[in-house]
Amino acid sequence: MDKYTPKQIAEILNISTTTLRRYEEQDLIPEVPRTISNHRIYTSIHFQAFNVIRTLLKGYEIPRVYKVMRTIKKKRFDTALWLVNEQLFHIQVEKQRVEEILTMIQTTDFTQFKKFKLKELMSIGEVAEIAGVNTSAIRHWEHEGLIHSERNKNNGYRLFTLLELRKILVISSLRKTVYYIENMKKLLHDLDSHSYVQIERSLQLALENLNEQLFLQFKGIEELMKYVDLLE
Repeated sequence: MDKYTPKQIAEILNISTTTLRRYEEQDLIPEVPRTISNHRIYTSIHFQAFNVIRTLLKGYEIPRVYKVMRTIKKKRFDTALWLVNEQLFHIQVEKQRVEEILTMIQTTDFTQFKKFKLKELMSIGEVAEIAGVNTSAIRHWEHEGLIHSERNKNNGYRLFTLLELRKILVISSLRKTVYYIENMKKLLHDLDSHSYVQIERSLQLALENLNEQLFLQFKGIEELMKYVDLLE
């Protein structure tokens, strides 16, 4: 079995030895043997563990990657793979969502979305459920001036029109690719004026980003399976 110094692995993976130690401290890799003088001795298994972490981080969020690596360390391979598969499911759902929004923005008769029958005025809870976001996100977007609500004259609760719901759906699909508030405001202004060209481009970009993320996730899975084979 090949042996490596921390410096050698750090140079191959283009990271610092401090990062390697952090992964070790986070309990993400197998136990590391030491020399008599207490220097770390990494093996090919450790190298692949580090490689998996770096590859997975390109397509998955940090908490998920760390949980997967700790689960694998406990030899719970099936559980780890299901954790990875769950993220693949989420990206599939997000892709379908963006495609649905693309269809929705030019729908003249916007009275139904997915399984939901839409009303002229809806509560914050209703639009949150339709858009698949938290009510706190909707309040934040309103605070930023991206959307506006009316108030129920009887109880003062927020009410949202169909146009505002459309905006919420667009924001929820583009929030990961349109980073600046002013850019989002411009897109929403286009939605108000029925000018869909830039919105469609932004949604297409969101789909391209999802395609890229999917590719990176499968590259991570490829390295993960090599790691599992080594451990088995």
